[in-house]
Amino acid sequence: MQKKIIIIGAGPGGLTSGMILARRGYDVTILEKSSVIGGRNAPIQAGDYTFDTGPTFLHQKFTLDEVFAECGRKAEDYMDFVKLDPMTTLTWGDVSLETSCDQKTMTRNIEKAFPGESENYQRFMADHAEKLRTIFPCLLSPYHKLSSYLRPHMLKALPYVATRKSVMDVLSEYFTDERLKLAFTFQAKYLGMSPWNCPALFSILSYIEYAHGIYHVQGGLSNISAGMAKVFEEEGGKIQLNTEVTEITYHGKKAATVKLADGSSVNCDDLIVNADYAHARNTIFGAKNESRESLKKKKYSCSTFMLYLGLDKIYQDEPHHHVLFAEDYHQNLRDIQGERIVSDDASIYIRNSSVTDPTVAPPDHSQIYILVPTINTRHENPWEENQEAYRNQILDRIIAKTGMKDLREHIVEERCITPHGWEQANIFMGATFNLAHTMDQMLYLRPQNKLKGFENIYLVGGGTHPGSGLPTIYESGRISANLICESYGKKRERVDFATDILSATAG
Repeated sequence: MQKKIIIIGAGPGGLTSGMILARRGYDVTILEKSSVIGGRNAPIQAGDYTFDTGPTFLHQKFTLDEVFAECGRKAEDYMDFVKLDPMTTLTWGDVSLETSCDQKTMTRNIEKAFPGESENYQRFMADHAEKLRTIFPCLLSPYHKLSSYLRPHMLKALPYVATRKSVMDVLSEYFTDERLKLAFTFQAKYLGMSPWNCPALFSILSYIEYAHGIYHVQGGLSNISAGMAKVFEEEGGKIQLNTEVTEITYHGKKAATVKLADGSSVNCDDLIVNADYAHARNTIFGAKNESRESLKKKKYSCSTFMLYLGLDKIYQDEPHHHVLFAEDYHQNLRDIQGERIVSDDASIYIRNSSVTDPTVAPPDHSQIYILVPTINTRHENPWEENQEAYRNQILDRIIAKTGMKDLREHIVEERCITPHGWEQANIFMGATFNLAHTMDQMLYLRPQNKLKGFENIYLVGGGTHPGSGLPTIYESGRISANLICESYGKKRERVDFATDILSATAG
């Protein structure tokens, strides 16, 4: 008889587990409270404009390719990828750097913007090819047992992992110009952390980008979730939208049923939770809920202030991705980390994807996605009172620092999500990037893929191992799917494209 698996949430992690388990013959149902799939990777429709809620590009594409290969498929058959080169324009005051995954181009661009630093870039790339190759296997295994630390690849990686250095400390060993260091550390924002506090091992994030590139998906990154859902349903999986889970009930340490908002119940042999970790742990675990006070003792990422603008104009000369760094980036991040002060001097990320993708807006129109890292809601900043003033402050800075001088006159649709808005969307403390990735909240010390204290509950998403960011969330989904298979005596070899790709780069 088929084992019945319920997945709570149709985010990237839940869809990954669902695809793989349905392919392997399990009876899998995904219960999604929203009317759309994708979670933080869902689309937002504003009039005739389509926006990505959260992630705006894909790095480490080979992980997604592996997940589709686990199901006998190719991602390219379900979505249209565009490799972006140049990747991102980074701006500090009157200095800009156009980043590239072509090392010759990047060498020229660095030398032009920061004379004398290009050799340091080449040294960084050579060293980090080996660093990534050493660390990467540690991100692919579960850590629900302490013996996980005794695996050979973990012991080999210890010098990189067991260090008190930060990402900024690592970059200071390569670059002298503070601005250029930021070009190799700002990727820590994918973890919602400051590079001055982010563990040193995460210097691999910028290397992955600069070595392997980043991808746009035509129609938006949300089309990845749409493609995954299609594979899942082709394999016999079932998705129920507008279906909210209110409580998990148990037989001993086993999840037995999930209760739904309509009063009905669904039983399961195994349960995968793809909801925001801390929100779910506080609300739907029924008799085994963890208190909000206890959960607040953990460390959380920053939040984000989001603007989604539909325009009756295309800014063809503006880059696809643009980061405007705060004048005092370090102070901006100290404010964010302190969780109390909303910086007047903020960094701003702008995506102008209509220069690449004609499908997300009507002809001769475009959409602009704006993200500003800011404090989470731990200390309850009054966002509703300040939203309009903060929005105007952000637009003023964009108008001053980019070629979008007439931006205000061309806005025809607008949506906004504040940190409080994220919290209302069931994201604990509005921490958009989930639990912080500090050394005491990683590997075995992070909520485990097979949740401790339960016999058949598994976690996927940014709140479990390996962490936040699309590729690592996909990996969490694959790890949990494999753990379920192992619990029934069916150990599976993972599809592995990464080893050859990383070895070729390192070679």
